[in-house]
Amino acid sequence: MKKNVILILVSNRSKSAIKVQQTLTKYGCIIKTRLGIHDGVENKCSECGLMIVELAGTDKEGKELFSALQKINGVTAKMISLKLKV
Repeated sequence: MKKNVILILVSNRSKSAIKVQQTLTKYGCIIKTRLGIHDGVENKCSECGLMIVELAGTDKEGKELFSALQKINGVTAKMISLKLKV
C-alpha cells in the first residue's frame, strides 16, 4: 500500500487562500482527503494555515498539483510518499 500526501503551509491566508482554493478545486478529482488547520481565536483569524491533502490520483497528477501549489506566493508545499513495508 502506498499513500501520497501533500503538506501545504500558507503564510498569508488573506492573499493566498483564493489561489490555493482554485488550485485544489482544479485538481479536486484526485483529492481523497483534505484537512485545513489554522490558529483562529474567537474574532481573530490567523494569517497562517496548514493543510494536509491525501491524494488518490496517479503520481503524475500528484506531482502536477504539487508543482502548481509551489508556484503560489506565500505557499510552501511538501509532497510525501509513504509505503508500507511487508
